[in-house]
Formats: sequence, C-alpha cells, structure tokens
Amino acid sequence: MLTSNFKINYLAGKLHSPLLSPHHLPPAAAVMKRCRQPKSVQNQAVDVADIEDISFSGKEIQEIRASLLQWYDENRRDLPWRRISSTANEVGIEQRDRRAYAVWVSEVMLQQTKVQTVIGYFNRWMEKWPTIHHLAQATIEEVNEMWAGLGYYRRARFLLEGAQMIVESGGEFPNTASSLQMVRGIGNYTAGAIASIAFEEAVPVVDGNVVRVITRLKAISANPKDSKTVKDIWELARKLVDPLRPGDFNQAFMELGATICSPTSPSCSKCPTSVQCQALSLSMNQESVKVTDFPTKVPKAKQRHDFSAVSVVEIVEEGSDSKYLLVKRPEEGLLAGLWEFPSVLLEGEADLTARRKAIDSFLKQSFGLDMRKSCKVVLREEVGVYVHIFSHIRLKMYIELLTLRMTEGMQEKQEETTTIKWKYVDEKALSTLGLTSGVRKAYTMVQKFKKDSSIPATARKRRDKK
Repeated sequence: MLTSNFKINYLAGKLHSPLLSPHHLPPAAAVMKRCRQPKSVQNQAVDVADIEDISFSGKEIQEIRASLLQWYDENRRDLPWRRISSTANEVGIEQRDRRAYAVWVSEVMLQQTKVQTVIGYFNRWMEKWPTIHHLAQATIEEVNEMWAGLGYYRRARFLLEGAQMIVESGGEFPNTASSLQMVRGIGNYTAGAIASIAFEEAVPVVDGNVVRVITRLKAISANPKDSKTVKDIWELARKLVDPLRPGDFNQAFMELGATICSPTSPSCSKCPTSVQCQALSLSMNQESVKVTDFPTKVPKAKQRHDFSAVSVVEIVEEGSDSKYLLVKRPEEGLLAGLWEFPSVLLEGEADLTARRKAIDSFLKQSFGLDMRKSCKVVLREEVGVYVHIFSHIRLKMYIELLTLRMTEGMQEKQEETTTIKWKYVDEKALSTLGLTSGVRKAYTMVQKFKKDSSIPATARKRRDKK
C-alpha cells in the first residue's frame, strides 16, 4: 500500500510512480474492472493538494501530445465538418473562412447535442447556407425552422446574429481566439475551437470531455464547476496544446473524452494516455479510489416545476381552410422569439375551470377574443397532458383544442388592440415552421385527438384492443 505522504504528493503531481511504466501496467481486464466501479470521492481517505500545485512536467507534455495525436490519426471519426476543416492545400482567404464557418456551425450544434444527431442538421444547414454570407441573409424564422428539434434555440439566434455582425464588419472571419470572442455568441470554448482548428492558433479548448480527461490525468478532486477550478483546468489545457498541430490536438482531446474516457464506463485499457493517468494508477493501489471518482460529482440544481395551460386555437370559416393562432414569445428569456400556441403560466396545479378561465382572460386581453360576445365556440376539449423537460425546468403542459368561428371584422379589431406579435397559419405552413419540440408535441396530440374523434366509438374500441 502507498503511504499517506505518498498519497498527498502523488495527487499533487509531485511524484512519479513506477506503476506508470508500460511494463508495470495491469492486465486489461483488471484495468476495466477498476475503471467501472464508481464510488464517491467523499469516501476516499486521501488528502488532495491544491489544484494550483498541480502541473504537467515537460516529459509528460511531450508523451501526452505524441500518444494522443497518434491515437487520433488512427482512430478519428469521419465527420462532415472535419472533411471541410481538414481539406489539404486550402490556403486562400475564402477557403480558410469556409473552414472557420464549418467549425463554428458544428461546434455550436454539438453543444448539449449528440454527434449522431448533429450530422444530419449540419449537412442540411451547410447545403442551405454554405458560407457565412449566405447565412447573414437568412431570417430568424428560416434559421429556427432549420434548427427545430436541436433545442437551446438561443444558439441558432447567436449564429445568425454573429454571421450578420461579421459580414457587416467587412466579411472576413476573425482569425484569433481573442478577436473571435468579440463576435456575439462566441465564448472561450467556441473561439478556441475555431482559432485552433481553422487557423492553427495554439490555444486550448475545454469542454466537459476535456475537463474529465484532465481531472483524471491529474486526479483532481476540486469542484469542476468552481470558477477557480475552471480557470486552472484551462491553464493546464493550454500547456498541453501541441503548437504544431493545435487543431488536431484539441479534437483528439475532446474525442478521447467522448469515446474512451467516458463518464461512467471508461475504456482505460484502450486509452493512449493511460500511462500518464494518475486516477488509474491510484485506483490500482487503493480500494477506495476509482477512475470514475474524477471529476468530482457535483449535485445538480433542483429542477423548477412549472405548469401551463396551452390552448391550440383553431379558427374555422366558411369556404376556407382552418387556421391556427400562433404567438411570438418575448425576445428575451426562455425560447426567446419563437412561435407557440397561446399559453398561460399557472401558479401550480390547476383544475379545468381555473385553466380555462386563465386562457379566456389571456385571449380576451391580448386578441380581443371574447368567448361570449365576439366569437362562437365550435369545440372545446381537453386533449391531454405533456411534460416538457428543459435543463432547469420541468414544464407540465395542459393542452386543449379550442375551435372558434370568428364574427365579421374580428381580425381588424385584434390588430388595433393587441401589442403581442401573432399570426394565423394553416396546417401546411404549421408543418414547416421551426417549432419547438414541446409545441410540435401539442400539435401532434391535437391531430391525434381530431383523428380519433372522427372514428365511431365502436370502431375506436376495436382498434384499441388490437
């Protein structure tokens, strides 16, 4: 067993263990066993040095660069944005900017989204807007339509606004991390990715994958969400970046975390940096330490529970197709600037009467739609309940179908009284709009309800028994 003093110094990176030698590495099966048995770091009888005292030696840096780049060259995934960003002999400004644009779009899409999901979106996006100049001419409605289903719609808006900002400033892509951060929506991470991959600037890129790899390489137990820890990890990543191949190195680092050094099931026996991994070495010598103890697990903030009444308002008129009322959300806040069905936030769980009262009040105040005077209710039915999960909110949506027949001149009256942006759309237009998954789900539930309602009760019973 290691001594207590050795534990302290080892975690601080002050000692090198002979166990790091490839000749002393344990069998692959043993490595995998030690990697895949999670246990809280709080149970460790190990003192942890301040992260400021942790650093990579010159030898470690060279070894990690060499082994990681060799692994990446042999195992990199074939992804569409990499084909654009790694095209050989492209040295002109136009080609360079195209690489930067492709990296930018892909990195923004990949935030909070799986690679396999992003591939299709990226290909469709680049086909529609192949350059930053094409994107700058798009509307937010077109961008949201293309983005529909990816979530975190603010990312799409920032892409559009950033493209417009660059084009308005002369059209040449900023080529350093510092200048890239002057563009709306581009922060440290995205700036580092574009600068290193497209322009070969030796700057780091730190995402969740890189945090996980670095904290395991140095067995760092500090809170990874703490601002000071984040700053120190960025500095460690900066020292590791290969100056000759910064873009490849950063992609290799992220790829390692995404495919090998995973959160719960790391494949340590396949890892190109296992020789330098202090978390692995410690786990082989102390029962209380596991590779998956790093980074330290931080309790997630409790989700807020919200409730809303959603009214899918359908307007029917003689001799024309029915239309649906859509309302534009405020330009700031959750789902900013997106279109949705009229909805009202409730103070908590509410019964049917309270929900309808809230919706009726909203429709009357916002659009002059008075259920008793200015329009006739053709149909009003509860469709169902849908729970939409955001990163920090659990929204329970009570969905109804409200079919109205409007009195003559009602449209003009609405336009004079309401300050909320709204519009009518038919079913065809609704199917192509960039609606959020929650709004799309509400519409799907309404369509299913209408279809089921058109089937005689006996036939529905026979269908449901199948």
